[in-house]
Amino acid sequence: METKKLLLTLAVLLVANTSNAQESLQQKFKKLEWLVGTWDRTNAGVGKSGYENWSKVSEVKLVGKGVSLEGKKIVFVETLAFIAIGNDLFYTVVVTGEKNPVYFKLTALSNDGFTCENPKHDFPKKITYHRTGNTAKAVISGNGQRIDYVFARKSGEGSSKNNRE
Repeated sequence: METKKLLLTLAVLLVANTSNAQESLQQKFKKLEWLVGTWDRTNAGVGKSGYENWSKVSEVKLVGKGVSLEGKKIVFVETLAFIAIGNDLFYTVVVTGEKNPVYFKLTALSNDGFTCENPKHDFPKKITYHRTGNTAKAVISGNGQRIDYVFARKSGEGSSKNNRE
């Protein structure tokens, strides 16, 4: 009989722990929802432009697309996502011509930004986003290199709640 009680107690603890981990993931995703919408790149250079567009697919998945243009010609596309694997969040990137995503583990998160890292990747090794109101700065870095992307939320997009957080 004692064995049955012990097994039941362990099962209840396991379910409670899984539930808490799931809540934690949902809370983390809630902090990332400010990304949802279209962000136009403002520092692309003369004759160039770009944007990122993010959508909420579920309580624990965001998907995005990053596009770079020269004039009206698309020169670079990346498929982006935030996904949960176990109790961890990952920023995934698939660039045109590649089949498999590169995974960057979420290592820091606040209401206005995040950092994701993959020290084994060639470049970038680190991706950081920081939002101030309707502007956001993304920095990719590694191996002594750094590229800054400055974005402005497309007019009329995003809730006032997302813009205040």
